[in-house]
Amino acid sequence: MNRLYDYIVIGGGIVGISTAWQLKQRQPDCSVLVVEKESQLAFHQTGHNSGVIHAGVYYQPGSLKADFCKRGAAATKAFCAKHRIPVENCGKLLVATDETEKQRMKALYVRCQQNQIDVELLDQKQLHALEPNVSGVGAILVPSTSIVDYRLVTAKMSEEFQALGGEVVLATQVNSMHEGNESVELHCNHAGNSMTYQCKQLVACGGLMADRLAAMIGIPIDFQIVPYRGEYFKLADKHRDIVKHLIYPIPDPDLPFLGVHLTRMIDGSVTVGPNAVQGWKREGYGRVNISLTDCWQMLTYSGFWRVSWKHLWTGIKEFRNSHWKRGYLKLVGKYCPSIQLGDLEPYPTGVRAQAVMKDGTLVHDFLFAETPRSLHVCNAPSPAATSAIPIGEYICDKLSASQ
Repeated sequence: MNRLYDYIVIGGGIVGISTAWQLKQRQPDCSVLVVEKESQLAFHQTGHNSGVIHAGVYYQPGSLKADFCKRGAAATKAFCAKHRIPVENCGKLLVATDETEKQRMKALYVRCQQNQIDVELLDQKQLHALEPNVSGVGAILVPSTSIVDYRLVTAKMSEEFQALGGEVVLATQVNSMHEGNESVELHCNHAGNSMTYQCKQLVACGGLMADRLAAMIGIPIDFQIVPYRGEYFKLADKHRDIVKHLIYPIPDPDLPFLGVHLTRMIDGSVTVGPNAVQGWKREGYGRVNISLTDCWQMLTYSGFWRVSWKHLWTGIKEFRNSHWKRGYLKLVGKYCPSIQLGDLEPYPTGVRAQAVMKDGTLVHDFLFAETPRSLHVCNAPSPAATSAIPIGEYICDKLSASQ
């Protein structure tokens, strides 16, 4: 007879581990198992991002994003301080390079005030005084933005979770699920062997596979995860001190992506990116990545064609710059003209899981779906890593309310 767990969490990224850890904190006597299909935690989005602890600048006031991010930034910094995980409070500058961006910058400044984020509006002279190598007509200074290695944060959370009696199984792929009146049964594969796990409540934090996990348990979903590759470069080591802050462009409010930016990493390096290129494989991190299964599912989904048509010109430009390094450099040169083509060195790519509705609408906020015995995190967009602690708290609250 298989052991019946109180909770099983699918997904060993930072959101899944945060949720499992908080479940054990709230209910010390409950049994919690984390099931992760990779051989290590934080393998996908958690381990392939820029490591920024966001302040919550961009998000619609009153949205889950705005609430989770602000509380998450404080909680993440407190967790890192407690466990001596390195954090650098370098601050961020959102730089406007022309009059159109300057008007967007002013609107963004108002949103910061609505979200009660401490920011400062800078003119051209003040910007140059802070960052001599950055060009712009103005900027928003966000002093509370910081950087960290989220893989270290996830590893420490997992350590804390297991110290409380939680369990983690790696390299375990969920192939099917069945929800009954009393429990959920998971049929998995581990190193070629069939495994079955049972639980009273299931939490799915599947990231790039969120829609498939929801469909697997029978939820009639009206969205699909569409992958977008975020390609980065690293600046040559001689440019480690080219900027003191994180340098971001003023984003297009119609797109969920923040644009190509300069990011100081916790190891002292500086990355350039990411762009947002259509992905043809959900977990494809190499230069050429195609999955027939992923392509077929995407190409037969009406929402993919609608969102692609709506953002056709943007998609073409992103594709061009992905294959034409000078085009990518031009995006950086708008605000940091001293960077040259030879300064852009290879750096690992990330893949963003973007939920898209059937009508082609991009889901900008967090999205959840439920059955009587399962809760699915269907869309966890940036700043999900920053927000992982309050997301876990939110999930724990929903699980408690359903019992």
